[in-house]
Amino acid sequence: MHIILFFTVGISLGVVSWQLAVLSGEISQKSKRYKAAAACAWKLGKPLLVAGGPWSNRGIRRWLNMPAHSDGDVCLDIERRAFEGHPYGVIADVAQIPFSDKAFGAVFASHLLEHLPSIYYANRALDELNRVAETVFLVYPSRQSIGAWLHRGHHLWVWQKGNAIYLEQRNNSAGEKSAKYHLIDAVR
Repeated sequence: MHIILFFTVGISLGVVSWQLAVLSGEISQKSKRYKAAAACAWKLGKPLLVAGGPWSNRGIRRWLNMPAHSDGDVCLDIERRAFEGHPYGVIADVAQIPFSDKAFGAVFASHLLEHLPSIYYANRALDELNRVAETVFLVYPSRQSIGAWLHRGHHLWVWQKGNAIYLEQRNNSAGEKSAKYHLIDAVR
């Protein structure tokens, strides 16, 4: 009986440690990419667009006063409460961004693409992000994150190799994938 308890506690501690390491890596990646996006926009003398508000659609973030990331010069989301309080918040669909070509020095899109319903729609969104900004910086959940696997709102897997963004439809027996190349800055 003690051996089973010992192994159960050991495995549980191992999983918790592993998930904390994954979360720490995701937070570090998000911070690096946001800083790189802000520096890129500043260098080009153009504003920074943040696609996906810092408060997301979770009320708990606002209650705890813990935004997911900074909010840039202009913030875009489909829900007002995701950027509530931002002086330049815009309600818009990421696949139909209401700004002119290359209006922004950079766009920072954090944990956005995986929520889109299809690869087709995500490719449209990537095309729009590339249209309105000189450079695009993406952040997405790791496949190592148990939370990413369990999140019902995640419809796609997103990953990046170099400047290529890869998309895979989740829960798709056909295994639909896209390897459309988008010129995205790779920040490690």
